[in-house]
Amino acid sequence: MKTDELFLKLLRYVSITPEEDGAFAFIKEYLSDFEVIEVNVEETKNLFLYKRFGEGAHLCFAGHIDVVPPGQGWESNPFEPVVKEGVVYARGAQDMKSGVCAFLQALKQAKTFQGTLSALLTSDEEGDAKHGTIEVLKCLKERSFLPDYAIVAEPTSEKVFGDAIKVGRRGSINGVIEIKGKQGHAAYPEKTINPVHQIAPLLSKLAGHQLDCGDEFFGPSMMVITDIRGGMEVSNVTPQNLKIMFNVRNSTKTTAEAIEQYICDVLNGLDFTLRLNQTAHPFVTSKESLIVKAVEKALLHVTQKSPKLSTAGGTSDARFFGAFGVATIECGVVNDTIHAPNECCPLSEVEALEAVFNHVIEHFTKEEK
Repeated sequence: MKTDELFLKLLRYVSITPEEDGAFAFIKEYLSDFEVIEVNVEETKNLFLYKRFGEGAHLCFAGHIDVVPPGQGWESNPFEPVVKEGVVYARGAQDMKSGVCAFLQALKQAKTFQGTLSALLTSDEEGDAKHGTIEVLKCLKERSFLPDYAIVAEPTSEKVFGDAIKVGRRGSINGVIEIKGKQGHAAYPEKTINPVHQIAPLLSKLAGHQLDCGDEFFGPSMMVITDIRGGMEVSNVTPQNLKIMFNVRNSTKTTAEAIEQYICDVLNGLDFTLRLNQTAHPFVTSKESLIVKAVEKALLHVTQKSPKLSTAGGTSDARFFGAFGVATIECGVVNDTIHAPNECCPLSEVEALEAVFNHVIEHFTKEEK
């Protein structure tokens, strides 16, 4: 099957999280010479395919088959891809069936490799991601079969194909502060404890506060206030309590424990509670790592340009590989229409990404030596 045919076929699966709509049965058949491990948890289906070519490194290509709901505003059926002037319009065209198509083709074409090649696919990335990639990695760890290196084929290019790859991601920590006061009549403030008045002189130490100075790959970890509320929306009663919600996209230099200690120091003396929830942990892969060098050289070969090494953006399943100690990067097509109506991707970018992955596979173990 040609690359364009495979891409269009994948896009026709109505694989809205956590559904895969039969795509995994087709993929197992398409890579029929690969061994299969299936890890299904509740409604989520996960597929791991691998082929041992010999002794050596284990390189895994990873991605998700699920997509977000199409929403409104499409000019065509979002699950019946339309090709206009070489550009394919469909839900998941960029995020991320382009990447899945590219690495499936590269794996199918691989003839030799000094080690093991594998593919990890999940139907739960766009949702809570509780039962997806992380469950497969737990299974592989139990089998002592974790990859040494991983490429997550998320759309990482910024303006033109190949201009950026991601070598890490910031973490994400959500927090809720509740300051307890004493409600009363606004005319008698001396008889109340007003939590708004208590926080007012301290708010500047929280809002926008930089918890670290950042580094080569990460900007400073900042406290971003997302919501403040208290009271009963009347003008003559002081609030009983005040709730402040915030988010920190943290680098590897700031932990949840450090955030808790900082807030406790700032609010020392107040009656308050603090809840923190780390939904994603930060990671970074050394720019000297074999996988970074291999993808840089592949992109230079295909595009004649060297990519920027980035950690920008939100989270992806790459964070799970990082948490298991797998040297991981992300490399994919341009990211400019993901999750939007009329999401689209040029066929030329899918083919270029396939060429990059082919180059990585062909030269990976050679460069390891």
